Amino acid sequence: MRIEETSGLVAERPLGLPATRARRAGGPRGVGAGGLASHLVLGAWGLLVALPLAWMVMTAFKSDAEIFFSPWQLPGAWRWGNFARAWNEAQIGRYALNSLIVVAGSVSLTLLCASMAAYALARYEFRLNRPIYYAFLVGLAFPGFLALVPVFFVVRDLGLLGTYRGLILVYSAGSLPFAVFFLTGFFRSLPTELAEAAILDGASHHRVFFQIMLPMARPGLAAAGIFLFLDHWNQFILPFVLNPDPDRYLLAQGLAALAVQRGYESDWSALFAGLTLTMLPTLLFYLLFQRRVQQGLTAGALKG
Repeated sequence: MRIEETSGLVAERPLGLPATRARRAGGPRGVGAGGLASHLVLGAWGLLVALPLAWMVMTAFKSDAEIFFSPWQLPGAWRWGNFARAWNEAQIGRYALNSLIVVAGSVSLTLLCASMAAYALARYEFRLNRPIYYAFLVGLAFPGFLALVPVFFVVRDLGLLGTYRGLILVYSAGSLPFAVFFLTGFFRSLPTELAEAAILDGASHHRVFFQIMLPMARPGLAAAGIFLFLDHWNQFILPFVLNPDPDRYLLAQGLAALAVQRGYESDWSALFAGLTLTMLPTLLFYLLFQRRVQQGLTAGALKG
């Protein structure tokens, strides 16, 4: 046995056994009251989110009669035809393609513009650095629906009403404050040695950004891109105001049209199937890239 004395107290531990290992050998530490409460809150929140989604998916396989008269029971038969009807007759497939075009363009444009602005704000000192950064922060607090009327007239006067380009530009402009704020902190956390070495070797600032700093910022770009994708995919009020062309309806508009197209005789089973199809891309996208979200958030919080 080896004797240890710490702050006037004498303790014994087996010879050759590290102190940390000896402490662990005493048995697992119990979960405190705070940890138990947090686990209960998180579990309740998980059920609050998961149960409505599970009920929606289950309801997508029911008939209209089962939806109204046995809403909490499993479907008598798994009606895959509801999804085929939603995809073809309700034109969910076309609406999904329209949404994919708009979201892919808006997310790409937002990340490109925001990364360049964030890099300049994080790496270069100039007189208007702080005012520009704070202006983007103010944009985070500005309610977007207050600008719907002037945005509508601007888009109409530019001839972009009811076009993909109009939606892409408006989506990107509305998301720039968040993206710039998110990526500025991330660029500040990146090491500068490689960039400084490249500048000493004669590389231009443009080349340093696109060939060195931007690849290093991939975790942050991925995390920001996922948040932007979820936000743009679920937009409703902007396409409702700026996209009156039925041939270019996005998914949210298509689902709203499906809900009201037959009045009180709406095809509820196809509607729930359409909701499930709408939810799947965001769910799969997050499940595939959740590690990127965690890496981007943690890397942006730590100094390189």
